[in-house]
Amino acid sequence: MTYRLFEGKDHAFSYQKYRFTPPDELKSIILQYLCKKKAEPHVLAVDLGCGTGQNSRLLAPHFQEVVGIDISDGQLEEARAVPGYPNVTYRKGTAEELPFPDCSVDLLAAASAAHWFDQSRFLAEASRVLKPGGCVALLGFTDSGTRFHYQGCGERLNHMYEEVKQVLLPFTSNRVAVAEGKLEELYTAIPFPDKERIEGVKVKSSISVRNLVGFIETWSMFQGFKKKDPEAAGELLLTTQKRFLEAMGVMSPDTEMEQEMEYYCILTSKPAQSASRVPAGP
Repeated sequence: MTYRLFEGKDHAFSYQKYRFTPPDELKSIILQYLCKKKAEPHVLAVDLGCGTGQNSRLLAPHFQEVVGIDISDGQLEEARAVPGYPNVTYRKGTAEELPFPDCSVDLLAAASAAHWFDQSRFLAEASRVLKPGGCVALLGFTDSGTRFHYQGCGERLNHMYEEVKQVLLPFTSNRVAVAEGKLEELYTAIPFPDKERIEGVKVKSSISVRNLVGFIETWSMFQGFKKKDPEAAGELLLTTQKRFLEAMGVMSPDTEMEQEMEYYCILTSKPAQSASRVPAGP
């Protein structure tokens, strides 16, 4: 099943503006793993569920070519509008039907997207398109590990953030729970013997109140709420911004606080071709 929850033009614009680029810490882990499993050159990386291209652009300096794949025309339009990445292209498609020949891809990556994939079909395609020694890197973050810090009111901010999630709980897909579970079932189903999971990568950054509210707006569950009751959804954003500002004792929504997020990554490598595949002599 292909989930189509990120396709509206306004949603794609918000996604481009407010979604986080994966941290350099995870990029380094992925590239080090790839270098151990497959010798350079690294020719082709494919970014699955690429959205507006944040992860595609992050990979661009390290591959001859990066192709972002997404089902949403609106997301791809926003991705293509970002200048300065001549080796990155974007195509409409899904992780379950990849437009690449057998054994042609060095890296299949997905950032906060793999929980939407059809598990068995994706893994079959990964096995088909990866070069021997090619790798899969599936990364994401657990929102339950998100924390905010601002002077002495961090716990109040964390509590308000949790309250927003409770309001949106009725609109939350069970696929989001898969992401929060760090793709445990998908990891178990990976057929390659060489696989590992990395958890608890904590990354601190600054985020303004305005951008946090924008990030909430990008959530699939918020979009579901907005579809049912646009007025109430808009009021939720305004109220959340107001409550954060009051708790912090500031007036400007551009005031920044510290945000701590907890990332994870699943890595696996397609085995090198077995010597038993070499045709026997006469």
